[in-house]
Amino acid sequence: MFPIIPANSAAAASGNTEGIFGFGKTSNDVSITNLVSNAGVVATDTAGVGSVKRYPSACEFGGDKAIFGYGYSNAVGYLATTNLVSNAGVVSTDVAGVGTARNYLAACSYGEDKGIFGFGNVHPATAITNLVSNAGVVATDTAGVGTARYGPSACEYGGDKGIFGFGYNGGLSAVTNLVSNAGVVATDTAGVGTARSNLAACGYGGDKGIFAFAGYTNLVSNAGVVASDVAQVGTARSYLAACEYGGDKGIFGFGFAAANTAITNLVSNAGVVATDTAGVGTARIGPGACSFN
Repeated sequence: MFPIIPANSAAAASGNTEGIFGFGKTSNDVSITNLVSNAGVVATDTAGVGSVKRYPSACEFGGDKAIFGYGYSNAVGYLATTNLVSNAGVVSTDVAGVGTARNYLAACSYGEDKGIFGFGNVHPATAITNLVSNAGVVATDTAGVGTARYGPSACEYGGDKGIFGFGYNGGLSAVTNLVSNAGVVATDTAGVGTARSNLAACGYGGDKGIFAFAGYTNLVSNAGVVASDVAQVGTARSYLAACEYGGDKGIFGFGFAAANTAITNLVSNAGVVATDTAGVGTARIGPGACSFN
């Protein structure tokens, strides 16, 4: 007899095939999105849905869907609203916020079908987290564990776990905090690599992760161990975002490098970052990004 394989097991093990960059700031806050194909090709702008905002974060949930959440807008200030993304890449209108409104946070998936938003700026920095169910429902605040900071990044590793790393709180940090497959955040792990903030991270290779830009690259093993610095490839920049695509690869995009940019850098399934790809879509800083489908 052949073993029975659950329908979502392949997707959970290897990751989603498409991605999306959304929201951010040009000269003004925007809600435009740019889809990423399963070959890592970024599409032109899709008209924005939901309230404009910058510095939100985003993660996957439900195995094939995604969520953007939190952020900041000039009109409102700190936000906690969320926008769900269908498995066809369609962004929904605003969902009323749950938890502490904040920006400069990070998010990743865990447990194969759930997500977590964590850390951020509420003036001052915080370490609170908010879990996301496999139906895209955001939970109320969980008391922060680890060093409060803003401007960290986060990604998946090990197939069903996550990691938050780096950030700022009175000084740059390289500490990391692992997330179990039950969504429990661990206390600080001593930083490896150059302390920095406003970088980006994503999964690659099915079970590993990568923190990159703001000067350096640090790979994450399938056991959640962060490697020492690797020299950055491509245009050094900050306030960018990253997501998986193609099941086992990644893409970094947008950000600030002397001016707003839309350039992207692909990541192979071996964690190798490619040189710049010419930007497609509106150049901007502070978008979020995640995979779907």
